[in-house]
Amino acid sequence: MNNELNVFGGQTQEGSLQSVTAAMAATRQAQEVQAAMVVAKTFPRNQQDSLARILDACNRPTLAEAATYTYNRGGTEIIGPSIRLAECIAQNWGNIDFGFMELERKATESTVQAYAWDLETNTRRSLLFSVKHRRDTKNGSYALKEDRDIYELIANQAQRRVRACILALIPGDVIDAALKQCDVTLKAQNNGQSIQDIVSKLIAAFAEFGITEDQVRGYIGKNIEAFNEKDVVHLKRVYTSLKDGIVGNDYFLNRMKESVQAPEEQATQATQPAPQTPEPGPAAAADQTAKAGQQMGLDDL
Repeated sequence: MNNELNVFGGQTQEGSLQSVTAAMAATRQAQEVQAAMVVAKTFPRNQQDSLARILDACNRPTLAEAATYTYNRGGTEIIGPSIRLAECIAQNWGNIDFGFMELERKATESTVQAYAWDLETNTRRSLLFSVKHRRDTKNGSYALKEDRDIYELIANQAQRRVRACILALIPGDVIDAALKQCDVTLKAQNNGQSIQDIVSKLIAAFAEFGITEDQVRGYIGKNIEAFNEKDVVHLKRVYTSLKDGIVGNDYFLNRMKESVQAPEEQATQATQPAPQTPEPGPAAAADQTAKAGQQMGLDDL
């Protein structure tokens, strides 16, 4: 007769070890958060110094180029701070913990939480969302099986929620000041390059997403030679949106404007004489006069 007592209440040894490991991890995480809050209270941020660090970081051209995204909604252009700028602001503002965690993984989807936590004021913002283990392509969608592919998909979708959580904690005037400083940096960072050189580099960068020079020209609505500094800044924002996954490759196709005619086509049309309309005969002229008189009478009413 076996007198041994199962202290795990029917659980297997493997299941009990997993439960203990999870409990230890949760306890360690709670202790780390408590320690971080104590440090934040002991060394509170100086808002003026934090703002100065943020603006100094926005003087870096590489950050300024990736600082904003843009997309179109209902005919209105939406511009906002990118995840890169939001991370930089949070790091320099200080005493903020942010990131995302996968709470549960099922066979076909994961439950994920994005969060940002101001440890100094104990203000927290979190977003809970689901991510299906599928990748959409032009040729249809397919299920993801590899852990790496699933993680990259989760991380990509989580970054936008993390950005929203961070921006919910940072004062609006600080974000506006950072965006303004990034614009100043972009305008001053040409480093002797001509607009055409910068446009050529942008077109080569867009080609990585399958976007052609003609699509870029049609999107802006003018010839490449006529692009100005404002167009360059806008294209950099669109490129950042493509890299961050905020818009897809079809963004240019959906917002294509009528392409401007090539210079030689314009010159050819300019040399062609305008079609001459034959002068109306006496009867036609009298009829036109009568119609004009009727129209004037309707307009007077």
